[in-house]
Amino acid sequence: MSDVRPGGLSRRRFFGLAGAGTAGVIAAGAAGGVIGRATAEEPAGSPGALAADDAVPFHGPHQAGIATAVQDRMHTAAFDVTTTDRAALVRLLRRWTEAAALMTAGEPVGPGGALPAVGEAPPDDTGEALGLPAARLTLTFGVGPGLFTEGGRAEGADRFGLAARRPAALVELPGFAGDRLDPARSGGDLVVQACADDPQVAVHAIRNLARIAFGTATVRWSQLGFGRTSSTTPAQATPRNLFGFKDGTNNVGGDDEAALREHVWVDAAADGAPAWVDGGTYLVARRIAMRVETWDRASLADQERITGRTKGTGAPLHPAVRGRPDDAAGRALLEREPVRVRELPPDSHVALAHPDANAGRKILRRGYSFVDGSDGLGRLDAGLFFVAFCRDPRTQYVPLQAKLSRTDAMAEYLVHTGSGLWAVPPGVRAGEYWAQALLEG
Repeated sequence: MSDVRPGGLSRRRFFGLAGAGTAGVIAAGAAGGVIGRATAEEPAGSPGALAADDAVPFHGPHQAGIATAVQDRMHTAAFDVTTTDRAALVRLLRRWTEAAALMTAGEPVGPGGALPAVGEAPPDDTGEALGLPAARLTLTFGVGPGLFTEGGRAEGADRFGLAARRPAALVELPGFAGDRLDPARSGGDLVVQACADDPQVAVHAIRNLARIAFGTATVRWSQLGFGRTSSTTPAQATPRNLFGFKDGTNNVGGDDEAALREHVWVDAAADGAPAWVDGGTYLVARRIAMRVETWDRASLADQERITGRTKGTGAPLHPAVRGRPDDAAGRALLEREPVRVRELPPDSHVALAHPDANAGRKILRRGYSFVDGSDGLGRLDAGLFFVAFCRDPRTQYVPLQAKLSRTDAMAEYLVHTGSGLWAVPPGVRAGEYWAQALLEG
């Protein structure tokens, strides 16, 4: 892809020219001439270091942003399709895919980008990502029940002639104990998850897709997230959630092909699914408000009992590791001592959520923390934007959440306020568009 675009510079080229004269910026890689934000104090490859050529391939057998090493920031948006014209929907998805391929490569949207040759013309790209690297941006797309029938209901209108192609696993999630779902924060005909190591890059991506959708689809809700709460590679340290505990351990590894095939990727023939979702997956999103002020008043012992982990090391709370300090010895115990579910408090979160307590079933988690201001009473509107990918939500997510909502001691501190389920098509090849096999197969 050329560095020079009609009417303006590419993001990579702009960043390279700006960075070349900036003190403290290091050029690395003799062949590629990579220019990043690394400094002598922050070497390339450290969590905060961003490289201009740090792009995740957009095309492939599976969509990026699933098994990809989890990035630091997230901006997810759900859209309602406002047209009943199937050709208009196809045009939207084609334009979205073209724009996604450009943005994930660190390029601006449209032939003129953010700096059109004719100043009187509106730019094709909104421009806030000019000078920023690709930042490992991934864009992951899914379709909701409402794309098949109006509102996802069996009796709903078949707006696009797709009702017969709805996968059986694309169900309406049932109500769970304690749910206080806000319809304005739930559902959506389409969803796009933007993840990146730079929040502005992720926001730029969703903003430009929403702009392209004008007249065809509108944003139903969106959610910003920070501080990933899961890891998909051993190279990433286990993160902590807003309760201060390590989260996302025992996750499906992004490089564990056997586990991905078993728990994440749809096998259409074996699963009785339509061919268009073969190699895809299902995305579950839940906005979970965490009552952090109440949690903060609980004793450390209670917090650990409720969680089923030690707070210092994240080690499972059983006799072999209980009480170990957060030191090298404690971390070594965490690595070699398996979770013995029967020794944990029976209503602790880990005891109930661990695969050993769920017939070995796993889900691939990619959640993020959020803080959306306060509720007007001095309490933070904060929590977890839970994101998981699974091969069949009916047998993986639904029974797990049903059990947690009834018996998890942590449920006292959680309120689920948003929810959604989408079918995620497989990856696309150059020249194809998202969900092409669904709409044209």
